[in-house]
Amino acid sequence: MHHSLTSPFFRTTLDKLVNWARVGSFWPVTFALACCGIEMMHAAMPRYDLDRFGIIFRASPRQADLMIVAGTVTNKMAPAVRLVYDQMPDPKWVISMGSCANGGGYYHYSYSVLRGVDRIIPVDIYVPGCPPTAEALLFGIFQLQKKIQRTRTVRMWYRK
Repeated sequence: MHHSLTSPFFRTTLDKLVNWARVGSFWPVTFALACCGIEMMHAAMPRYDLDRFGIIFRASPRQADLMIVAGTVTNKMAPAVRLVYDQMPDPKWVISMGSCANGGGYYHYSYSVLRGVDRIIPVDIYVPGCPPTAEALLFGIFQLQKKIQRTRTVRMWYRK
């Protein structure tokens, strides 16, 4: 039997390989805007140690593939959040961390707070809590890894 790039076996195997590499090497750019940022930093410290999962925080969006929006996004900060998201190379993912990033939180009715970061950028995973614990962020990252493992990237290359 002849296997080519169009064979289902080859595509699914290549999908698994590519997704395995993506899952094992997240490089998040962080947007620690409020209290949730402390919990995000806590997740990177020795007790939870995100480095052991291949997650290394980057200061530049140009080398990042994951954006963790941690905390309150104000209307004044929203264009900067969108700019950083736009500077990230594809494929890219977003985790919204905490009640404020998810939907405005306690400040939902304030004139100056964005009622959810999903109004300006697409969000893949929402981590609830005020503030969510480091374990909750880890769980959100694991959920994102499962989501990425289910994606079919190779099957779409010929449609571009």
